Amino acid sequence: MLKQRLSLGTVLILAIAGMALVDQWLEGRPAGWWPGRETVPPAVLLVPVVMLLGAMGGREVARILRAKGVEIQTTPAVLAALLGVSVMSFGAEGMTGVAGLGLGAGAAVLSWALGLLYSVRNRTTSGAVAVAGAVLLVHVYMGLMPGFLVLIRREHPIWVLVWVLACVKFCDIGAYFTGTTIGRNKMIPWLSPGKTWEGLAGGLITAGAAGAVGAWWMGRTGISGVGVAAGAAMGALFGAFGQLGDLAASLFKRDAGVKDSGSSMPGFGGVLDLIDSPVLVAPLAFWLLHALAV
Repeated sequence: MLKQRLSLGTVLILAIAGMALVDQWLEGRPAGWWPGRETVPPAVLLVPVVMLLGAMGGREVARILRAKGVEIQTTPAVLAALLGVSVMSFGAEGMTGVAGLGLGAGAAVLSWALGLLYSVRNRTTSGAVAVAGAVLLVHVYMGLMPGFLVLIRREHPIWVLVWVLACVKFCDIGAYFTGTTIGRNKMIPWLSPGKTWEGLAGGLITAGAAGAVGAWWMGRTGISGVGVAAGAAMGALFGAFGQLGDLAASLFKRDAGVKDSGSSMPGFGGVLDLIDSPVLVAPLAFWLLHALAV
């Protein structure tokens, strides 16, 4: 499994780096073919990637919910996830605060209504509450939360987003190797038997170091004005919230009695097993970076 993780992890890192380079290169270039725009907007490559991950994640969350006995099928789950990502990607730019708030709330209401309509498709009331709630869960979890990755890119250069993701994943790496090497004291054995306090400490230190190095590099290249000390603190905070995201996904899977969310990512499990940490960090990172920019 470790060999598979390292192999796929290397491919994913190269893919993210390539996407970041192309996304940065495309931003601001002439786009006469784009309706209503003269230049290519930021996140032009990121949006379809996040939509794909959201759709795949929504499919896997639906699988987990079915294992728990909630009769939600793949179609409404994927539609709810795509609606959430779409409203975050295409709806917020240029809107006033009231309009943006109304759009986000309206999309949530639409997903809820979609769940209700789907639950009564066979003219039965059985499971209507569970299905409507499940669709709304997918809308938030695999739609709105990943959509914050796009919002980060809208306000900052692509390398700021890469830095946030690196902090999260370096925490995972540090926690894994520290925990397997010197981990003795179980953190939450009833939820995640493999996690230890030593692993958590190692992960937070690694994430803090990644945050500091990334902040130093971005400061030297003029990408961002986050200081080294602030970068270290933010990196550790991102790492901590990433661990909470992993525990949240573990909570769902254990409640449903499944080990992995899927098998599409060899060595990791499913897409949800790969993105459960970043999707919880994304809203926090957006608001912290937004506050610093203001």
